[in-house]
Amino acid sequence: MTQITLGDVTVTRVREYFGSVEMTPRTFFPDSSTEVWDQTPWLAPHFVDPTTDVVNSAVQTWLLRSEGRTILVDTGVGNHKERPYSPVWSHLETDFLQNLARAGVQPEDVDLVINTHLHVDHVGWNTYLDGRTWVPTFPNATYLMPKADFDFWNPANGHQPVLGRGNQNVFEDSVAPVHQAGQVLLWEHGHQVDAHLRLDAAPGHTPGSSTLTLTSGTDRAVFVGDMLHSPVQFLEPDANSCFCEDPALARATRRSVLGWAADNNALVLPAHLGGHGAAELSRDGSAFAVKSWAPFSPYLTEQS
Repeated sequence: MTQITLGDVTVTRVREYFGSVEMTPRTFFPDSSTEVWDQTPWLAPHFVDPTTDVVNSAVQTWLLRSEGRTILVDTGVGNHKERPYSPVWSHLETDFLQNLARAGVQPEDVDLVINTHLHVDHVGWNTYLDGRTWVPTFPNATYLMPKADFDFWNPANGHQPVLGRGNQNVFEDSVAPVHQAGQVLLWEHGHQVDAHLRLDAAPGHTPGSSTLTLTSGTDRAVFVGDMLHSPVQFLEPDANSCFCEDPALARATRRSVLGWAADNNALVLPAHLGGHGAAELSRDGSAFAVKSWAPFSPYLTEQS
């Protein structure tokens, strides 16, 4: 299964990549305990490869159909991108657009693109290479971007991110072209997408990180981007990834959003979970437990 229905909104999981990110658990999540990895057997194989002790991660887009519009939440890495300081994501050749077509969507059908933040693996398919020029992949779409991240990642502003040069070229090839095409709407604090969907600032991982909350009928869900990269962060919500720009704020934001989700029976949909991709949570003391996984079919291998 790749699609579920939440109230009047359908949510489809569109895959770009699944596999190793060439980082060990303690490198990726330096705040996490050794015990949580050793004593949580269900983390393997979807979230960690037990034979190599490296983290497995998915890169995927959430395709939403709401109020007659086709909406993409995050656009992955993209093809042909020059990423000298993020070699895992450099010069990919994936079949993402074919996977999107299998879900019934052509690029010209997309009405709205939501970038939860502007990291390398969330904006790549904003553009594609047409000859020697990067052009918007979705010609009829409005691209919603958080202004705080647009300003932070603009090289002209000279910020020094925790990611170092890992985001090099990203603004130039995946953000600026759609802005120059007049397709970008920059928002601050919050933005009501439609009657079912609302964007809210959720800073910490990056200054402009955001969540998209779905409320439709009795169903609740929250798309959290990179607020967490692994279900380990349900179990140890103070464990940041090594890529968080403001560690203290990232922890506080994660606890707040996951607490709301647990208290409201809301499905939590991060950007990068393999396995079943999303989960409902319950409170477990000062942490959270997985109450149930979403019914999405897990990715079995890098190819299937």
